[in-house]
Amino acid sequence: MSYQALTAFCRRQGIGQTPVVPSGQYHFEPGVEMQHDTSPHEVEVGGRKYKAQTASAVLCYSRMLFFQIAPTFQRFDCKVFLTDAVRYMNGAPQRVMIDNTHVVVLRGTGREMIPVPEMEAFADRLGFRFVAHERGDANRSARVERPFSFVENNFLAGRTFASWQDLNRQARQWCDKVNSTYKKHIRAVPRELFAVEQLHLKPLPAWIPEVYRLHQRTADTEGYVSVHSIRYSVPVAWIGRRVEVRETRDRIDIELDPRHIVTHDRVLTPLSQRITLAEHRPPRGSGVKRNDPHPEEQALIEAAPEITPYISALKQKGRKVVTLALRQLLRLLREYPREPFLAAVAEAARYGLYDLDRLERMILRRVARHYFLIGEKEPEGND
Repeated sequence: MSYQALTAFCRRQGIGQTPVVPSGQYHFEPGVEMQHDTSPHEVEVGGRKYKAQTASAVLCYSRMLFFQIAPTFQRFDCKVFLTDAVRYMNGAPQRVMIDNTHVVVLRGTGREMIPVPEMEAFADRLGFRFVAHERGDANRSARVERPFSFVENNFLAGRTFASWQDLNRQARQWCDKVNSTYKKHIRAVPRELFAVEQLHLKPLPAWIPEVYRLHQRTADTEGYVSVHSIRYSVPVAWIGRRVEVRETRDRIDIELDPRHIVTHDRVLTPLSQRITLAEHRPPRGSGVKRNDPHPEEQALIEAAPEITPYISALKQKGRKVVTLALRQLLRLLREYPREPFLAAVAEAARYGLYDLDRLERMILRRVARHYFLIGEKEPEGND
């Protein structure tokens, strides 16, 4: 008997096999639960491709879908997303089901999950509580898992975006369209079911505080403050002083004191860029004064004015740092006789040669030919 026939016989007889159990279905009453999860997707924003995180929320009764995409998903991003989600739903459910994510969970899983105090306080403010499904029970969060493939193959397919704000603006418009479309698997339109579910959602507070996080920074010597590898400009008078940075969804507020605050639009990508406000640019002509010419250049021009054109060309076409090249040229002038030095510089300028090591060899050949004559008798009368 072959191995394949043996394993097939074992499967038919149930030998060594775990009995198959029907997964069943979950039924939710209106306004009871909203499921939330994230999934990585590749998006093209501003001509560059990024591995971003798609955060999705689905009301379990009406199947109302809301999602946003961001380059990262930390605790701050989670609070921003859930705030936008409950505003989009115009109400809060009794509970929000999560997938044991460390962004929300402090310790434990499933029914024993204990949320981070910060996230628990955030949920209390909006009127819901966090719950987590048991580990390995993926079917418990099927309402939110299913739309990820739909988003990837329908919304993201073939689309490019000018910015992250443009991406999420189109995502909201797409959600409005999808939520108003008939769904075969539920045999209804989510927006029509939502009209019933909205009556059971908890009303939102009259005032929802803006989600923010604080950073302590020191303005650097160039007049910038760095937040997540992006540098934002501040007034020159703030250089070296301690500032507080308040980061919100759309803004970066840099505060020196209550009367001195600078506001920037929040930028997510690309990293390592500078954001400079017009009022922080120094007036034309008031920049740092450079000591030009260099002290070595001034000494060369005073000692040998005839090589001034060669010095100018060396500064433009030489491969070395200008200061090091000028120092080396000044050393050649001081260490070697003047006539071989000037002759070698003239020949180098004629052929466009700005390699100073080769120039030194040209000087040495002339010195050896004219100053070190071997085998010739010295003139009489010399001491």
